[in-house]
Amino acid sequence: MFSWLGSDDRRRKDPEVFQTVSEGLKKLYKTKLLPLEEHYKFHEFHSPALEDADFDNKPMVLLVGQYSTGKTTFIRYLLEQDFPGMRIGPEPTTDSFIAVMQGDVEGIVPGNALVVDPKKPFRKLNAFGNAFLNRFVCAQLPNPVLESISVIDTPGILSGEKQRISRGYDFAAVLEWFAERVDRIILLFDAHKLDISDEFSEVIKALKNHEDKMRVVLNKADQIETQQLMRVYGALMWSLGKIVNTPEVIRVYIGSFWSHPLLIPDNRKLFEAEEQDLFRDIQSLPRNAALRKLNDLIKRARLAKVHAYIISSLKKEMPSMFGKDNKKKELVNNLGEIYARIEREHQISPGDFPNLRKMQDQLQAQDFSKFQPLKSKLLETVEDMLANDIAQLMVLVRQEESQRPTQMVKGGAFEGTLHGPFGHGYGEGAGEGIDDAEWVVARDKPMYDEIFYTLSPVDGKITGANAKKEMVRSKLPNTVLGKIWKLADIDKDGMLDDEEFALANHLIKVKLEGHELPNELPSHLLPPSKRKITE
Repeated sequence: MFSWLGSDDRRRKDPEVFQTVSEGLKKLYKTKLLPLEEHYKFHEFHSPALEDADFDNKPMVLLVGQYSTGKTTFIRYLLEQDFPGMRIGPEPTTDSFIAVMQGDVEGIVPGNALVVDPKKPFRKLNAFGNAFLNRFVCAQLPNPVLESISVIDTPGILSGEKQRISRGYDFAAVLEWFAERVDRIILLFDAHKLDISDEFSEVIKALKNHEDKMRVVLNKADQIETQQLMRVYGALMWSLGKIVNTPEVIRVYIGSFWSHPLLIPDNRKLFEAEEQDLFRDIQSLPRNAALRKLNDLIKRARLAKVHAYIISSLKKEMPSMFGKDNKKKELVNNLGEIYARIEREHQISPGDFPNLRKMQDQLQAQDFSKFQPLKSKLLETVEDMLANDIAQLMVLVRQEESQRPTQMVKGGAFEGTLHGPFGHGYGEGAGEGIDDAEWVVARDKPMYDEIFYTLSPVDGKITGANAKKEMVRSKLPNTVLGKIWKLADIDKDGMLDDEEFALANHLIKVKLEGHELPNELPSHLLPPSKRKITE
């Protein structure tokens, strides 16, 4: 008797079986999360419903910044190619949102046509109206970089009197829509214009829940001296600290992202290292895209759950007959207390709740009598998704990552420094002397030989104990010295001859100069007499 109850319960708890992460995300959203969103009017308050294109699209990078900070130039630098609709100048030239995407033929797709294309993830932008769509285009072109990522160029954020002029659409809301769907948000600052305007401040606050996606680029840094650069960097961090309310510091990359000669080349090495770090971050996006989409779905599910509790609580408090308008005003004013009660009753983190003031403004225009009461089955379905199905998808994400070859953004500026003498660090540190005919260590070997012969060599070799006495003078940690020993003791006999000792000292010098040690000894560092041993 009642055996059907047990089988149904088992069926609910068994996680779904999916072939791919993308397929799994689509099915979970449509069957488990979307019904909850629709029941409690989630899309009217927060974000439009997701479509298949949102799960299938390539990783996207959103560029945001005040006018003339080099956003369009940054894209041109990455692609090493002009794109349709590109305009560059010191004044606010980019007056549109431009989605730069891969296409077989160069061309521009206007916004109104773009939002009816089911293959593009922009259909829900239709809600922002013609004032926005007339300022939204897709620039398509064949480019190897765009085979892996898409880039969104945005209008320069205005300052001074210009920001008083209305754009005709909610600029911050559009950016927030993009922020929910992109994989990386890059905020660009000009080293000469660090003031954060009211509109820029509003934009950064609109991106509040996406700090994990945000990176900051201090552009045009080659135009100021080192001492000024330090002050500018400090001022930027101070300004950001007032607006981005997180205990962690946002990663700031310093450089000059265009293909012109550096005006002040003093910090060239710093700019090269920063550029490589930023490029590595962007190149990792295709590899982490599935995990990002999974993470965004979890964030959305948590918000949808909290939203359901808020709407059902408001419905529960409303009178059935008289005094509805007064009660509505009272509930909106006391929304903070309702938040606190839901937090206590359902053990929900305060960080999962939507912005209080924004929610109060949105509730003013709603008819509370059309709200739905709490429907436990819908919430249980989402809970089951988070507890079981998401865990299975996490396993599938790792499997897909291991089965595919390393996915990286290729082409454009990403290729220029991968190979050859202009790769970052080429000919420096352990790479010094890579193209020399002679052994690079030989330059300083006479100096190292003098030390070697004071360490009581026997049959041309010194013991590990004697070598240690000399090597610890460098004050490097034992872990580092141990690695140097392994690299230098080529014949693995636990002793060092004069060439191995010279090599050990060369590696110590490399480390003391601030370079990293190689995991394996490069062939050009092998002592000439040992090269036959390793062959």
